Amino acid sequence: MEALTDAEVRELEQRARAIRVTIVEMLAAAGSGHTAGPLGMADIFTALYFHVLKHDPKNPDWAERDRLILSNGHIVPVRYAAMAHAGYFSVEECLTLRKFGSRLQGHPERDMLPGLETTSGPLGSGLSESAGYAYAARMDGKDFRVFCAMSDGEHEEGNIWEAMMFAGKYRLANLVGIMDRNNIQIDGDTEDIMPLEPLRDKYEAFNWHVIEVDGHNIPQFIAACDEARAIHEKPTLILAHTIPGKGIREIEGDYRWHGNPPGKGPADKIPADKQAEVFLAELRTTTNN
Repeated sequence: MEALTDAEVRELEQRARAIRVTIVEMLAAAGSGHTAGPLGMADIFTALYFHVLKHDPKNPDWAERDRLILSNGHIVPVRYAAMAHAGYFSVEECLTLRKFGSRLQGHPERDMLPGLETTSGPLGSGLSESAGYAYAARMDGKDFRVFCAMSDGEHEEGNIWEAMMFAGKYRLANLVGIMDRNNIQIDGDTEDIMPLEPLRDKYEAFNWHVIEVDGHNIPQFIAACDEARAIHEKPTLILAHTIPGKGIREIEGDYRWHGNPPGKGPADKIPADKQAEVFLAELRTTTNN
C-alpha cells in the first residue's frame, strides 16, 4: 500500500481518541468490564477497521472479508467501539454493554452481533481457531487474510503453543497474529507471574516471521501489516508493544486497571466517583488538540 499522508495519520489518530472516549463511556455505563487492555489497543483496532481490514460494515458476512479473531475476549469494548465508529451499528448502542438482552456482551458472542467471527472467553484458544480458519481458507482457494488479536498473558496457556506449531508447520502465510505486549495481567506483571521472554525468539523458533512495533504508532503498525502481506512462506506475528490504559496518564501501566471499570478502580489517585469524569475530560481535551 502507499504510505499514509500526514492528514491520513492525523485522521486515524483522532478516530483512535474518539474510540477511547467511547470505551470509557461504555465501561462507566456498564459498571463492569476491563479498562486497561481496551484503551491500550485502541490505536491498533483503529488501524484495522479504518485502513487494514478488507470488510464491509453494511455487509458483515461478505464472503471475501478478512477475518478478525479476538482471542482475548475481555478487551472486546475496543472492538465494539471500533465497529460502532466504522458503521456496523450506532455509537449509542455501545452504552448497552453488558446489559441484559444487549448484543454487546462482556465477551463477544458470535450469534449476538453480525461482524463477530467467533465467541471468545477462555484464553489461549483464539490462535488455534485462527490457524484452522487460515488452513481451511487455503484449502478452499480463498485469498482473504486471518488476523488474530491476542494478549501476552494468555501465552501462559498451552493451547496457544500448539497453534503456533501447527501454523508454522503448514506455513500459513495468510495468518497474522497481533500480540498486545502490554506486560500486565490481572495479578501483576507478566514477567513476575510467568516470564514469557524471549517471545520473539520463541515465535521465530516455531517458524514465524516476527515484526516488532510500537502499538501506538499507527503508521508503523500499518507498515507491519503491509510487510506481512509480502511474506509468502510462513505466518507473521506482529509483536505490538503497548501501554495499558493508554491515553489516561493516571492509570497508564497500572495492572490494577486490567479488570476494573471507571468508578470501581483503585482510588489512590482519583476518587472512584470522579474517575469517569476525569478520564473523559482528559481524553476529550486530547481529542480537541
